[in-house]
Amino acid sequence: METLGEREEGAYSRVQEARNPKRPYTNDLLEAVFDDFVEIHGDRRFADDPAMVCGFAKLGRFEVAVAGQQKGRDMNQRRFRNFAMPKPEGYRKALRLMKLAEKFGRPVITFVDTPGAYPGIDAEERGQAEAIAFNLREMASLRVPVIVVVLGEGGSGGALAIGVGDRVLMLENAVYSVITPEGCAAILWKDAAKAPAAAAGLRLTADDLKKLGIIDGVIREDFGDGSWVMPDEGSASDDERFAALREILTKELSELTQTDPEQLLKKRYEKFRAMGRWVE
Repeated sequence: METLGEREEGAYSRVQEARNPKRPYTNDLLEAVFDDFVEIHGDRRFADDPAMVCGFAKLGRFEVAVAGQQKGRDMNQRRFRNFAMPKPEGYRKALRLMKLAEKFGRPVITFVDTPGAYPGIDAEERGQAEAIAFNLREMASLRVPVIVVVLGEGGSGGALAIGVGDRVLMLENAVYSVITPEGCAAILWKDAAKAPAAAAGLRLTADDLKKLGIIDGVIREDFGDGSWVMPDEGSASDDERFAALREILTKELSELTQTDPEQLLKKRYEKFRAMGRWVE
């Protein structure tokens, strides 16, 4: 039986793995999994947000809309992408894409990888909380299939703002939580060093969340050479992982696109209403 210490160490190691700068990012998947990606820019209200990448692409026989948070691999890229912490214009750009997808009947695929929404004063002044809340409501009522994939960090409302979908999937070493373990430890114990204990208590790993019914599936990463990191040059294992992800997304789309829109909305509503329900 797993001890408490082993559980804490295991959960926090997943957090550290999710933050590995060599893990695949949204732009990596747009290049390796999709074809003919065409990016859109701007929210038509304030500015373009590089932390959120949005556009249309092809996935096999499907034409889809894709939105995802994008981190950077070096300091210049990280600053440009604001460390994958979108501002209100980023979430409004994503919603603009989704509304276009709904208008033209294209499924939506989102990739979640953010420590959280940007908490700066300028973002608050432009309605950060309102932008996130509006996305939650509108995504719940989209009349096209929505697939969500958590790539790395799924942090709080910043992740959930593009996380309402008919299928919510996670990579094996991704995490999804209302708060970072360090932030939770600082609040509970006034000691960020207790982050491993917080990570275990938060139940933020893919396997935990699958058991709790928060997500629908776990995408395994181990193809014989450990977890998924992007080397300087592509490897056979990377090709296998990209191919596996493409196959999973295509299979889910094949099923969801056969579902009547009214049934799609009903099932999506019931799925999220059931989360957190306490049964004795």
